[in-house]
Amino acid sequence: MMDGQVKERIEGEITGSDVVLFMKGTPVFPQCGFSAAVVQVLNHLGVPFKGVNVLDDMSVREGIKEFSQWPTIPQLYVKGEFVGGCDIVREMFETGELGDLLNSKGIAVEA
Repeated sequence: MMDGQVKERIEGEITGSDVVLFMKGTPVFPQCGFSAAVVQVLNHLGVPFKGVNVLDDMSVREGIKEFSQWPTIPQLYVKGEFVGGCDIVREMFETGELGDLLNSKGIAVEA
């Protein structure tokens, strides 16, 4: 069971930026291949995003999994809405769905 402070912190991160990636490492230095792949997709689309390094805080690392009911990291949120993990983000990117979602939320993407 996630503690209230952790839940508040996660909610604050998600609502504090339009695009938030809970990841292992940082956007400049991802520390797992899956996190690196999502960073690469977002950078390719030219989308500014906030990276939250779950390796810095074990309570956030476990808490985000409970919060989203999603067992793996990375996790992408757009305008407070959970989008998915690496495979979903990559698939959505390849089909153009991710760009459409971002545009529909008012977030500009590069072609």
